[in-house]
Amino acid sequence: MIEKSISLGVIDPLEFYRINNAKLEVVKELFPKLRIVGRGNEIIASGEEKILEVFEDKINLLIQHYNQYNVLTLSNIKRIILENTPGIQDPDDPESVIIFGNNGKIIRAKTANQRKLVEKSAKNDMVFAVGPAGSGKTYTAIALAVKALRNQEVKRIILSRPAVEAGENLGFLPGDLKEKIDPYLQPLYDALLDMIPPRKLADYLEAEVIQIAPLAYMRGRTLNDAFVILDEAQNTTTKQLKMFLTRMGTSGKFMITGDITQIDLPRKQQSGLIQAFRILRKIKGIAMVEFDSSDIIRHRLVKEIVAAYEKEDERIEQRIKEKKLEEKKKDSDQ
Repeated sequence: MIEKSISLGVIDPLEFYRINNAKLEVVKELFPKLRIVGRGNEIIASGEEKILEVFEDKINLLIQHYNQYNVLTLSNIKRIILENTPGIQDPDDPESVIIFGNNGKIIRAKTANQRKLVEKSAKNDMVFAVGPAGSGKTYTAIALAVKALRNQEVKRIILSRPAVEAGENLGFLPGDLKEKIDPYLQPLYDALLDMIPPRKLADYLEAEVIQIAPLAYMRGRTLNDAFVILDEAQNTTTKQLKMFLTRMGTSGKFMITGDITQIDLPRKQQSGLIQAFRILRKIKGIAMVEFDSSDIIRHRLVKEIVAAYEKEDERIEQRIKEKKLEEKKKDSDQ
């Protein structure tokens, strides 16, 4: 990975970035494969060399435009970057819209890998989406499920998660099983509430047109005419994930999402998601989409946090390798 630093010269950074980095966020959306940070009057970007070259040329054109006209609007930015630049897609392109949510909210594929997930879902009956927190895997998957239901491509939506807690214990929560499980499934409810009016969602849940349940409830079922999403799949064991995948019925669409850097299983248990990602990728009709930190669309700090942890993991891994080499050399000397 290469890093480039581009100076804004005499331009006021606040004018170039805008409040809440609104202008910089547009640039980031148009270059989803780059990690872009604004620091004072410098823009620092890292990624593949070819993309960085295009990025540097476009930023220089933006600077030139501002120096010439003393203004740089959001539409200027999009026009200059998109103009004569093959391979860069406008995130506001109508084709990127998945559905219209509550109050006309536009729910679209915002990054390259989110668009890839949409494309793979259209062509395959089973799709795995793996990547870091905040990259929009689950949200995009649920939007695709709601779209399929609206278009009568499926008769129901089934959303599931394995009941493995991130350092917490459901047994200590008050209430019956449903009351214990509901808070754990809340992120799925939150996404649905963005896309379906509350009263309509309640009707769907009561009629079981939309079902939200822990993974254990899938055993013994055959899921026909359904768009089925398994979230947090990194916390399934190999047997659990095999059980889930073999529930697929006719006219079924399965989507499996997870983050292999956040596995909460006991150390001795292998993640079913890691194994499935390795052994199923060559089967026709199954697609794999790998998200990365460039897809993170939460607060800008989330991207920085993920990058910091990735760097620390690399440091630890390098230290382990060095230690093994030292021990091997010590043994050979003896």
